[in-house]
Amino acid sequence: MSDQKKIETRLQITGMTCAACSTRVERGLNKLAGVDTANVNLALENASVTYDPEQVSEKEIEKMIQDLGYDVVKEKAEFLITGMTCAACSSRIEKVLGKMEGVNSANINLALESGTVEYNPSKLKPSDIIARIEKAGYGATEKVEKSESAENFRQKELEKQQGKFVFSLILTIPLLWAMVSHFSITSFIYLPDMLMNPWVQLALATPVQFFIGWQFYTGAYKALKNKSANMDVLVALGTTAAYVYSLYLSIESIGSGAHMVELYFETSAVIITLIILGKLFEVRAKGRSSEAIKKLMGLQAKTALVLRDGKEIEIPLDEVLVGDIVSVKPGEKVPVDGEIVEGQSAVDESMLTGESIPVDKKSGDSVYGSTINKNGFLKMKATKVGKETALAQIIRIVEQAQGSKAPIQRLADKISGIFVPIVVGIAVLTFLVWYFIVDPGNFAQALVNLIAVLVIACPCALGLATPTSIMAGSGRAAELGILFKGGEHLEQTHRITTVVLDKTGTVTNGAPVLTDVKLEAGEDEAAILAMVGAAEKQSEHPLAQAIVEGIQAKGIEFGSVGSFEAIPGYGIEAVVGEDTVVVGTRKLMNKHHVAAEHAEEVVRELETNGKTAMLIAVNGEYKGIIAVADTIKDTSKQAVKRLKDMGLEVVMMTGDNERTAKAIAHHAGIDQVIAEVLPEQKAEEVAKLQKQGKKVAMVGDGINDAPALVTADIGMAIGTGTDVAMEAADITLMRGDLNSIADAIIMSKKTITNIKQNLFWAFAYNSMGIPIAALGFLAPWVAGAAMAFSSVSVVLNALRLQKVKL
Repeated sequence: MSDQKKIETRLQITGMTCAACSTRVERGLNKLAGVDTANVNLALENASVTYDPEQVSEKEIEKMIQDLGYDVVKEKAEFLITGMTCAACSSRIEKVLGKMEGVNSANINLALESGTVEYNPSKLKPSDIIARIEKAGYGATEKVEKSESAENFRQKELEKQQGKFVFSLILTIPLLWAMVSHFSITSFIYLPDMLMNPWVQLALATPVQFFIGWQFYTGAYKALKNKSANMDVLVALGTTAAYVYSLYLSIESIGSGAHMVELYFETSAVIITLIILGKLFEVRAKGRSSEAIKKLMGLQAKTALVLRDGKEIEIPLDEVLVGDIVSVKPGEKVPVDGEIVEGQSAVDESMLTGESIPVDKKSGDSVYGSTINKNGFLKMKATKVGKETALAQIIRIVEQAQGSKAPIQRLADKISGIFVPIVVGIAVLTFLVWYFIVDPGNFAQALVNLIAVLVIACPCALGLATPTSIMAGSGRAAELGILFKGGEHLEQTHRITTVVLDKTGTVTNGAPVLTDVKLEAGEDEAAILAMVGAAEKQSEHPLAQAIVEGIQAKGIEFGSVGSFEAIPGYGIEAVVGEDTVVVGTRKLMNKHHVAAEHAEEVVRELETNGKTAMLIAVNGEYKGIIAVADTIKDTSKQAVKRLKDMGLEVVMMTGDNERTAKAIAHHAGIDQVIAEVLPEQKAEEVAKLQKQGKKVAMVGDGINDAPALVTADIGMAIGTGTDVAMEAADITLMRGDLNSIADAIIMSKKTITNIKQNLFWAFAYNSMGIPIAALGFLAPWVAGAAMAFSSVSVVLNALRLQKVKL
């Protein structure tokens, strides 16, 4: 399957209850012809599927999910449509919408001049559907009310579970009352005689078993129908055994004249009620675990003030087009990505970079959607809208990371897949051993122990252990300006042993600045610099621009230039006022017969420190030296020290000459330097380090770093760099601060530790719980409570990652 053909879609799935469910859906989707990869996330309740549209359609993928016993959440939108004149019009609109990728169905009503479209919200939004209808030659507007929304399906699920729990609790409390009051230590508790009647207990337990518990029967049926087993199978088997045996005892008691006290109706009812309570907590916790996405989406502006037909009008964000001129008032959010065409202001970009200090912006500078215009009025030209904006890309990366699977999770999934059948086997063996060996003929005790084993072993916690940690960890990292592209990268980052840093734009600021002015004794600095600045202003060379900016920063005004000549590789010559000014190399000085031999030692010292030194002569007389350099970032030295303190090897790699490279590395505290490396050789150097058994992270910002970023075990792109580098990397460091490298590694370590804690307790819980239940030391209702709350404890432990401070 070629990469050009691949399409990725994200589907919201309902009905999954444990890791066995998500594993079964994933396995089923991966068997479909044309599906490249399918990752199913139990915690997010979604599937991320990459497929070839020529071999399989999204509708076939959805059908597979439904055949496996689950359903796909879709969104419906209603539209008012104008311009239709006959049945052919409505039929045509249905056809063009039906061909749209992401549209499940379209029903157009000619008489009502309306249409209902069911679609995948990860692929489309209503404005896309409106645009397609308008392209077909009709008018369309969305009705405000939506019949169904993927955004609130979890809220509906929460309300549904709350209703079930309350109803179940009301019926279960009398049964629990009857059970608790007949223990010797609780015999003082008053118990109405009616509650000891088996038929009253049957009346209370039956709605819980078959109305509240029906979801377990349907889940178990679907699982067994597809030749697998899940949590529902264990719950259905255990509670049904308790209920049916109690019903048998109740029928047997007819005519005996005695109330039966050894019934187990309360066992099945309490187990179901506690599991429903666990689900209720789980749905709430799952909602919290995706808060990172909600926060990011909440950053978006809702409307934009756009210039259309000579008038400023406020329009929804979805309707802003590339090329629109947008006005942004002080205190407002920048609606989309663009370039300032008028005005200047300080812009708070902390949502992108994590930096709290606003950045000064002027005409020609880029601004990004959802950043905040602090104090000036700006007019900007929209360059990226919708899914192309920087924030939309960040949201996409975070969603991919949260939806992807770390290798450690696949191990848990495999275990979950075979876990339930093994547990059923252990439960049956427990029953047989108790009934025939331990307590011969005691059917009731053997059944109780069988039920306890089935219930305690439900693998809910196992299925939630990894994805909830990945979601919380990657979400918190995103808030800190660190974007992991996938769970596997979040897992692998903590294994890094060597960090290779590109020099320009990574360790350094990436732009030369004026660093030194060393003039001959008695010379007027302002006068000399005014001439040099005037001359250099005529040049387009980056070093010349750095000199001009440095001199302007001193508040010096330039003179007028009569003539100018740039001499490639040497420097410049110019006439400023009535003076001839020459700035450049030793060779240029020799060409003009300027005696500057005594300055050689100063030049060599500056160059040793990684600076580019240029000699100045006015009217054939040497006047001094001016030097520029690409300075290291303010935080680079501290960041390198942090990495070293963490036991990591730090290497700087650059195409610069060795002397300059070593000077920069020395200032940054880096001991190892690989210099004079051509762009195409960077990947080879990374490979050499890997052959030495090192786990290498490559950090860069340029197009020339992309091959090395791909070759490294973990590629980290500086967010202030090129799009190509960010596309090639596994992690994007939005702040451009090397401290983010250490932060990314720490976040990876904390997340993996959290996953291991979750997996340990999930495995330990089942490993210890099963033998305790099999030995008869665990009442089934206690097993139900423990199973329900184990899932919640795993999710709550994962959510601790959202509070991590670095």
